[in-house]
Amino acid sequence: MPQWPITFFIVYHCQQANLTVADSILKESYFMSQQDKSPVVTNLKLKRKSKLLEVTFDNGDVFNITCEMLRVNSPSAEVQRHGNPILVTHKKAVNIKGIEPVGNYAVKIIFDDGHDTGLFSWKLLHEFGTHQVEIWERYLARLRAEKGSREPLIDMNIKYS
Repeated sequence: MPQWPITFFIVYHCQQANLTVADSILKESYFMSQQDKSPVVTNLKLKRKSKLLEVTFDNGDVFNITCEMLRVNSPSAEVQRHGNPILVTHKKAVNIKGIEPVGNYAVKIIFDDGHDTGLFSWKLLHEFGTHQVEIWERYLARLRAEKGSREPLIDMNIKYS
C-alpha cells in the first residue's frame, strides 16, 4: 500500500456496502487548513445504497452530500471549462466507486460512470455541504432552462455486496 503524505485508514465494509475513511486528522492537514481557516475533513463515509457521501469536519460539521450533486458539480476542468461550466445531465443514478487521498488537502472521487478527474478539497466539500440547497436549486433551474434531465440514459440495476 502506498504511503500518502496524509494518513488515511480505508476500511471497506462489504456487508453494508459502505466505504469509510476513518478519523485521521494530521498536523500537515490541520496546518494547511488553518492558513485559509477552512475546516479539515476528519471522516468520509460512503453510503452506497442511499448514494450519499457523509463528510465530517474537525469543527463538528457533518454533511450528507449526494453522489449526483458531487458529480454534476465536479471541480474538474472537464466540467468547469475554465469558468464556463457545462451542464452535466443524466446522473441521477451515479454512485461513487472509490475515494483516493490527494496530498493532505483533498480527495479524488472516482464515480461509477468513469469520471475521475475532479479533486475535491476540504474547502470545496465544506462549501458544498454548507450551501448544498442553493447549489442544488441552481442546478435544477439550469436543467429546466436548458431542458436537461437527471434521469439516466440507460437504466442499470447495480447491486453492491
